[in-house]
Amino acid sequence: MDKVRRILVYVCKDRAAPQRAQFVQSITSHFTDGSDDEVEVSCSLDKNQFVLYRGDEGPRIPLKRPAFCPIKHLSVTEAAAIPLDIQKRGVDVCVTILLQTTNQSMLLTRRAKELRIFPNVWVPPGGHLESDETLLEAGLRELKEETGLKLEPEDVSPKVLGLWESVFPPMLSRGLPQRHHVVVFMLLHSSLTHLQLQASLSPSPAEVSACLWADSRLVRSIVSAVDGEDGEVHLDGLPSSVSVSQVSADGALTDSSLPVAVFVSRASASGPDVERVSTGTKFALELWLRSLDAPDL
Repeated sequence: MDKVRRILVYVCKDRAAPQRAQFVQSITSHFTDGSDDEVEVSCSLDKNQFVLYRGDEGPRIPLKRPAFCPIKHLSVTEAAAIPLDIQKRGVDVCVTILLQTTNQSMLLTRRAKELRIFPNVWVPPGGHLESDETLLEAGLRELKEETGLKLEPEDVSPKVLGLWESVFPPMLSRGLPQRHHVVVFMLLHSSLTHLQLQASLSPSPAEVSACLWADSRLVRSIVSAVDGEDGEVHLDGLPSSVSVSQVSADGALTDSSLPVAVFVSRASASGPDVERVSTGTKFALELWLRSLDAPDL
């Protein structure tokens, strides 16, 4: 069933036929000279193939990976050491929803600590694209499954802001790659405020352990904490703690708070991961801030 349901990434250049991306293949490098970590591409979803290409047709959107992307730095010996069942997976597609409220807040969720991939990390709601779904259908399904929020396709104005090449574990220092995705970040505008939407939140405790409505001021601080760099974090007069909703084992929500330091934590280069906002989410939130500054672009 898994093989039938998963949608994979295909790549093509120079009008050639799309080819299925290999698990150990860097998608970003396919469209660059190998050293650049960001490139503009076009994408299409046709016959259950998510195709990335560079051409004159269709709008281009940014595709990015972190400078420390494990696939980028994978040696031939390390690639050969990856188990064959993982190598045969290809590159999966995820759709992640950037839900913007009418008062310009953004919904973030903390992944349950029991999850195998990126546990205890803050991300927007999202998950795998499944067979015969559109990107919007997948995003709305995942939003409802994870948070209980049900939005109708006709009530939102979807826009793909960018693509992120995601690998887990996120650094080679934590082990060989086990999963490889391209994450589609899709912006949706809600006509409701975060308080109105909060009343309908009913997160799945198997997937979500906390929720947060982040305003643009907090988001600007989050994106200033660039993973893999030592630059200054801009707190902009933020309070020392942030209000969140903790999710109990039975799905009940409890008002709580977390230190703002959690949300401006950087991915550690070695050792166990820490509670933080994911690197890909920071990329997407930066694109969201740009859309606020230039809404017509």
